[in-house]
This record gives sequence, structure tokens and C-alpha cells, in this order.
Amino acid sequence: MIICCRVLGQFSVPSRRAPPQKTSIIRLLCSLSSQPAMGKKPNAQPDSGPDHPKDVAYLDSVIPKRIALFESIKAEQLASRQSISGDPIKITLPDGSVKEGKKWATTPFDIAKEISKGLASNALISKVNGVLWDMSRALESDCDLKLFTFDSDEGRDTLWHSSAHILGQSLEMEYGCKLCIGPCTTRGEGFYYDAFYGDLGLNDDHFRRIEAGAAKAVGEKQPFERIEVTRDQALKMFSENKFKIEIINELPEDKTITVYRCGPLVDLCRGPHIPNTSFVKAFACLKASSAYWRGNKDRESLQRVYGISYPDQKRLKEYIARLEEAKKYDHRELGKNQELFFFHPLSPGSCFFLPHGARVYNKLVEFIRNQYWKRGYEEVVSPNIYNMQLWETSGHAANYKENMFLLEIEKQEFGLKPMNCPGHCLIFDHRVRSYRELPLRLAEFGVLHRNEASGALSGLTRVRRFQQDDAHIFCRESQIKDEVRNELDFINHTYGIFGFTFDLKLSTRPEKYLGDLATWEKAEAALAEALDEFGKPWEINEADGAFYGPKIDISVNDALSRKFQCATLQLDFQLPSRFNLSFSAEDEAKKERPVMIHRAILGSVERMFAILLEHYKGKWPFWLSPRQTIVCPVSEKSENYAMQVKDWIHQAGFYVDVDTSDRTIQKKVREAQVAQYNYILVVGEKESENNQVSVRVRDKADVAVKSIDELLKFFKEEAAAFH
Repeated sequence: MIICCRVLGQFSVPSRRAPPQKTSIIRLLCSLSSQPAMGKKPNAQPDSGPDHPKDVAYLDSVIPKRIALFESIKAEQLASRQSISGDPIKITLPDGSVKEGKKWATTPFDIAKEISKGLASNALISKVNGVLWDMSRALESDCDLKLFTFDSDEGRDTLWHSSAHILGQSLEMEYGCKLCIGPCTTRGEGFYYDAFYGDLGLNDDHFRRIEAGAAKAVGEKQPFERIEVTRDQALKMFSENKFKIEIINELPEDKTITVYRCGPLVDLCRGPHIPNTSFVKAFACLKASSAYWRGNKDRESLQRVYGISYPDQKRLKEYIARLEEAKKYDHRELGKNQELFFFHPLSPGSCFFLPHGARVYNKLVEFIRNQYWKRGYEEVVSPNIYNMQLWETSGHAANYKENMFLLEIEKQEFGLKPMNCPGHCLIFDHRVRSYRELPLRLAEFGVLHRNEASGALSGLTRVRRFQQDDAHIFCRESQIKDEVRNELDFINHTYGIFGFTFDLKLSTRPEKYLGDLATWEKAEAALAEALDEFGKPWEINEADGAFYGPKIDISVNDALSRKFQCATLQLDFQLPSRFNLSFSAEDEAKKERPVMIHRAILGSVERMFAILLEHYKGKWPFWLSPRQTIVCPVSEKSENYAMQVKDWIHQAGFYVDVDTSDRTIQKKVREAQVAQYNYILVVGEKESENNQVSVRVRDKADVAVKSIDELLKFFKEEAAAFH
């Protein structure tokens, strides 16, 4: 059965027009358990939600027209393929076994059925010669074939992408809106669909209608069907939707344009998709918010509806429980409760770190800085503002200008830096360099500014002003593998201390890229070799590299089973070329071009702060804690000694407070535990006489008596071990 419910996403873009309404976990779970069984009809129709205008004329005009065009083109293509199908082909499976098939007739689904009924029932998508491929799409030649279920990244992302189409179908049929784009979310959890509704603002009150439409689509077991169309056919099919027309007109001339249909929805999409809508057995609307078309605040205001889906009810329930757990430890609430940071409307997207927050922030920077010393980095400081000529040289003016803060100085255009790499190129180039200096590892905690849309700002996870533990390594091609290997060790060391596990993916050449193919292939091979030597499992992420070079994406898994993209390793052959960088080779008359490696471990310090705060559920480890210890005197008689203990601990370099209030010792200890002090030091007359303290651990009732020397030694050992 399809399960429909309302939940609030943790890191979704906040609404600027209609704030979402929170729904309790009890209500959600009751909603799950009260769904009708498969094949049974509910006793009552879902609440229709608020009244809204519906452009019936638009729907009556476009839906039949698009379906007729789609079916006509599909029939032509099917007839053409049937006339050339039938030649035998060989399909090689991952275990090396070979299946026989027929060209333009056999599909991945046919092969799955040959292997087992279970696989055929659960396979969502396939990969043919490394290219994602619909299960129902005919194979065209001899090929290597892989099949994926929901438990793989490929299967999960495909289910969520297809669920976006189910969501889009419901939105279009219910509201007569003009659909824009409907992808998986970049945070790797669910999907959304952007659409233009005119003046309508969606919110939680609309979700019942949306979910009812999705349930209808799932119940009809609508197949996802694919056709290829010409540019003219696509323009005709979507002529009433200016957003789709804009997308079509911007596609490269040689780009294959594909269209998918499920039920009444005919949508421009490169695919691929799951076999049919019935594979989505649990579906939930998460929230609605506003967004700008193409992320441009000067363009049309759209409504974005977020959703989540699963192939079974159990996983949806688990997801909802995780969301509720995550809400308890939202970094924005913990930050307020622990007096770590705040935001002010006079500087939106720029965080004010309070003294205790600055302690954590500086400790993270200090940790990375100490690693730099051990790992051969040179720290630099570069300007915050540059003439736009720099960004034109780097290519960012053409690709990133809309995300920059610009200003005019003496009739020339300048921009606040959104990244450090072009400035580091100027540092490399300011004098003649020799091969003996390479690899040159330049690091900087520079302040960066990015002009994020106001609706995209979200606590510390999406800000306008931030710092990165940014570094750029200039090296020879022969040094790439060793440098990347060293960086992977750096990441492994850091994330091990934080308690993260992480996944590795090699993101290869995208459709739009700078440079020549041979250079890209050489770069990708070097990264692959470094990953192999590192020894941890890794995957290929086809066509997801940066426009200037391939990269290794590192996603961390926190204590709440969430994935985050933090560290990055990007190889760049292009920027050194754009800045005409060179160094003298062994033959001083010969100049060579360096390779540049972009590298971050924490990523944004602000974002890592938020992730760690939630990962630790507000209970900072001792080495990182802004409240490491507090001294609690039993009575006024031991207050002077308590102040003395405070001074000793402070001089040793640890954060310490004293509770001199008139509360009982039991109350002082309880308050210290709530405030998340790692160690609570109780001192009375006996401790004063013997230069001792009674040590209580934050979450334990055990008490240990230590001398001051023993205590300071213990603290130093705990901090050194990153406990």
C-alpha cells in the first residue's frame, strides 16, 4: 500500500512565502497505521485542503495533446525497432556469466526474470556498459549488464527521481501548475518538484490532496515509458510551458532529448526510471517552500514541494523516527540552548559566534592547523576582495558570478571572494618557481562570501559568510597519486577522531568541461590509482566531476545515520593553464605546467560545526568542548579553594567555571550536567585540606577522588587522545 504522511525535513530550504506546519511523530505514526490495506478503499476521502483556483482549461488543452504526441512518436519508434530487431546479442553479467538475447527486443527486466523472480520484483534500474538504463528499455548490442535494487545508490536515486514524477503528476493534475524541474535532492535524501502556481502558496494544508493524487498514480501501476524526440517535437510538445521551452532551447545541438510518460504526466526528462509507479509503496510529502526559477531572485517565484518515498512501509517509519530524533538535536536549538551562536536580520546568513561557540570554532581550526604543521603545509593569507579581471581569468565570472557579492570601486567592478583558489594561483605566480619547491601545499582559513538566496539560508548549514580549511597543492603530474593518497590519509585520521565513517566516490568528466579529453583521462586514472592504494571501497560517480577536473567526493555518515558532503579532493589541470602557471624543470631552460589539487577536510567550518553539534547530540567530547569542567563548592567554606582550583586548571589551558551560587550541591551537579560540562569537580572541606577534587563524569554517577596533579595529567591525556 502507499503510505502518505507529513513530516518536516531537517535541512530543507526554508519557506519564504508559506512556512510549513510541524506534525508530531505520534500523529505521523497513527497516520501510517491507519492506512487501508492493499485493495481496500478508505472509508472517507482525504481532507481536500484549502480551496484553490484550478486552471482546468490549461489541463484540458495540454494533457491530451502531449499524450497524443507521445503515443504517436512511440508507435513510430516501436515500429522502426521491430523492423531491425532480432539479431542475437550477448549480455555479460558481473559474475562473468553470459546470457543470450535479441537486439532491440531483450530488456534488462527479461534478464532479471531469467535470474530469479525475486530479482525481477525488486530490480529498479540497470546499468548497460556503465550507462544507467531503464529496466524496460531494449538492449541495442552486446553489453555488460548490472542490475540494482533500492539498497544501492543507483536504485535509491532512481526510485526517488521517479517519485518526483509521481509528485509532479499529482501537482499538475490537482493545481494545473506549470512544472519546472523535479530531481532527487542534492543532500541525497528524497526529492522535490518545482512548479509555477501563480499566486498560490503551498503549505502543509495542501498535502492531503497532493498525497491522494500520488496514491492514485501508484495504485494504477503506471508504466514509465521513454521516447527520444527531436528539438522541434519537444518544443511542440511543451509549447504551453515556458520553463520547459527555456530548458529545451539551452540544450546542446547534439544532445539526445528524451521524454517520459507515466499516466497523464508527459515530462521532459533524461531518466532513467523505475519500471512502474507501483514500486513506490510508501510516499510522504515533507514540506513546501518558495524557490526562484534557475535560483535567480529576479526570475519567477516558484513553489517547491519536498517528498520522500520507499519500497516498503517499514523503511518509511524508520525514516520518520530518524527525523524526529534529528529534530531533538537540531543545531539551531542546541546552539541557542548552549549559547554558542546566533543570527541577526541586519546580516542575514552571517553567524555571530558567542564566546563558547568561538571556543569550538577555534579548536577546529587549531586542530587542522596542527595537522598542517605535521603534513608539510604552508599557511598563507590572501585578500578578501578582487578586481573582476581575476574572476574572468579563472572562469568564475562566466560560471559563478550570480553567486558573488559585487561592488563598484573607482568605476571598476570588484567582487568578494567566494573561494580561495584564484588568489592562490597569484601567490604561486608572483615569482619564478622551481621543480624543487614542488609539491607546494598552500593552506588558508580565508573568509569567503557567497550570495545565497535568502530562502536557501538554513542555520549554519547554508550561510553567506564562512571559512573553509581550504588548501591548494601545486605539484607535478608524477606527484598526483602520492599527494592524493596523503590527503586520503588526512581525511581518514580526522574523521576517525570525529567518529565518522565515510564513503568515497570518483566523480568523472561532466558533459560540460574545460580542457582536452586526454588530460581528463590521465587525471581520472591518477585518482583511481590513489583510491586503489588507499584500500577502502570506492565507487565511480559518472559525469559528476567539476567543470575543471575530476574529483573524489567524500560523504560522511553521522551518529543519526545521515550523509553529508564535507571533504573534497578535486584535481585541476585547467586553472594553472588559465593563469599560465609554470615552474622550471631540471633543465632550467624548460618550463612545465603544475597540476593543482583543491582540497578541504572540514569543508566549511560553520557547516562542520553544525554537523558535529548534532552528531554529538550536544555532548561535545572533552578535547572540543566549550565547557570542559566546572568546580562546585559544597558550601561557602570551600569557595576560596574552588577559585584556587579554577586558577590551576585555567593556567593549564582548559576551560573551567565555578558555581558559587547558593544552590545545594545536588542542584549544582544537576545544573552542570544539563549544561553539558564534561567533568564536574565537587570540593568540600576534606578536598580543600588534601588539595584534591571529587570528579564526576557528565553522564555517570561514579565519583573518583584525584589530586590536582593527577587531575591535570588526566585532562592533558584526554585532550591529547581527542577524547
